[in-house]
Amino acid sequence: MSFPRPEHVAPLTLTAVEALLHGPAQVVQGDPTTGVTGVSLDTKTVRPGDLWAALPGARVHGADFVGRAEEAGAAAVLTDEDGARRIAAAGSPLPVVRCTEPRAQLGLVAATLYESRERMPKMFGVTGTNGKTTVAYLMVSALEALQHTTGLIGTIETRLGPERIRSVRTTPESTDLHALLATMGGRRVDDCVMEVSSHALVLHRVDEVIFDFALFTNLSQDHLDFHGTMEDYFLAKASLFTPERSRRGIVCIDDDWGLRLASEAQVPVTTVTSRLDVEADWYIGGDPREPDLVLTSAEHELHLSSLLPGDFNRVNTAMAAVTLIEAGLRPRDVASAVLTRPDVPGRMELVLPSDPYREDLEELPTALVDFAHTPDAVAAALAALRPQTQGLLIAVLGAGGSRDPGKRPGMGASAAAHADVVIVTDDNPREEDPADIRAAVAEGIWPRSRARVENVAGRVSAIHRAVEIARESGPGATVALLGKGHEQGQEIAGEVHDFDDREVLRRALDDSGATP
Repeated sequence: MSFPRPEHVAPLTLTAVEALLHGPAQVVQGDPTTGVTGVSLDTKTVRPGDLWAALPGARVHGADFVGRAEEAGAAAVLTDEDGARRIAAAGSPLPVVRCTEPRAQLGLVAATLYESRERMPKMFGVTGTNGKTTVAYLMVSALEALQHTTGLIGTIETRLGPERIRSVRTTPESTDLHALLATMGGRRVDDCVMEVSSHALVLHRVDEVIFDFALFTNLSQDHLDFHGTMEDYFLAKASLFTPERSRRGIVCIDDDWGLRLASEAQVPVTTVTSRLDVEADWYIGGDPREPDLVLTSAEHELHLSSLLPGDFNRVNTAMAAVTLIEAGLRPRDVASAVLTRPDVPGRMELVLPSDPYREDLEELPTALVDFAHTPDAVAAALAALRPQTQGLLIAVLGAGGSRDPGKRPGMGASAAAHADVVIVTDDNPREEDPADIRAAVAEGIWPRSRARVENVAGRVSAIHRAVEIARESGPGATVALLGKGHEQGQEIAGEVHDFDDREVLRRALDDSGATP
C-alpha cells in the first residue's frame, strides 16, 4: 500500500546520506553525488528517485529483488554488507550505500528527507495490549468535537483529516510514517493520535518521532512468539516512555505492569486507576457495572459516561479524558467532548440484520463483533456483556495460527468462565492445521465448566450455528463474535480470502427465521 508523501522534500545526495548514518557507512559503488528524493523499503511502493532499503529477512534478503526496485525507478540502494554483495553479483547499476543495521537507519533518513520533525503535529502515542484502538478513536472523536483537525494512525485505518486509508499493520514502517507526518503538517493537522505496537518499537518503526504524550493502557499475554517472554514484551512497551521517544506519559496502573512502568518510566508520568488500593493522580469512581463514572484528581472532578459497554471502556474513556486535560484542554470542554460517540469498527460493534424493521426483530439475538484475541480481552468483553444479557450468552472464537500458541488455552478458559455457550472455531489458521488450533483453545476449558462447548470447523458455519442456538433458546440471547473484529480477510494456508465477521454475522441474522 502506498501512503501519501509530502509535496516538498529536502533531496539528499548519497554523500549526505552516508554522513547521516549511525556507525560505519560507505558508498560502495556508483556516483556519491547521486540524489534521492524519497525512501522506501518495499519494491511495490518505490517511486522514481527513491532510496530503496534492501533489508535482510527471515527467509530471503531484500537485495535479491533489486531488479524490481530498479524497474520502479529507484535511484540508489541502502543495504548491509551481504546485500551489497548480492547487488554486485546481480550486476545492478544502482549506486549502493552500505551500512550496519540499515533498518535502524531508516527513520533518520526519512525524517531528514521529508523534514517531518519540523512539520509534525502534536503527537499522542497509545500503547498496551488491549484498548489502543478504542482509546485512539475516543481521543480523535473528542478532538474533532473541539474543532481540531486530526490525524489517526492505527490498526484499522489511517486518517489525514478527511482522507481515510485502510491500514495493513498497526504502526507503519518508518519510511511511510515520516512521509505521513510531514503530509499531515502540510495539511495543517493539529493533532495526530497513533497506535504504537510493541513490534514497532523493537523494529525501529517510530524512530525519530518524539511523542508529546505516550499512553499505556495495560499489558497481558500476547505476541510472545515475537518477544519470547513477558519481560521482553514489557521492556518493548516501556521503551516508549524514554526521552528518546516521548516527553510525558499517561499510565493506567490498574495492573502490576502499569504500576511498574509508572515507577520506572524515564519521563514525567500522570497515573490513572480504577483501583482503591493504590495511589494515583486520577481516580475512576462509580459503579463499574454502569456507564457513568466520576473522574477525580486533586484539582478536578468530572462526571463522564462511557458510550461503549464494559468496565474496560470506562477506563478507556478516562484515559482519553485525562490525556486531553493534561495536554492543556479545559476540563469542562473535555467532559463534553468525550460524550461524542466514537465509531470504532470491530470493537463491541453491534451488528443488525439487513432489514431493521422485520417482524421478528425482537426474537433475534443481540449480535456483536469484537477484536478480543487475548485471554484478558476475551474475559473483559464477555464480562461486559453478561449483565445486559437476559438469555444465553454465546461466544464464538478461535485463535490465530503461527502466533503465540501459549495463549490459546487461556482464551478458551476465559470464554467458558463467562459464556453459557462457547463455539470454538477457526480464526486465521495461516499455515497451521485449523483442527490443531481449535483443540488447543478447547484444551483450556475446564472439563467441569458450566459452559456448553461445541467445536465447529469453518468460521461461517460457526457463526450460523451461534445464531441458530440463540434463536432456539428464546429471546434475550447475545452472540459475541470474538477475535477478528474489523478485519476483512481470513488467512488460510498462505492465501488471504475475503472475510468480514460483520457481514457473515449479518447474513446469519438475515437467514435466521427465513422461510425455506
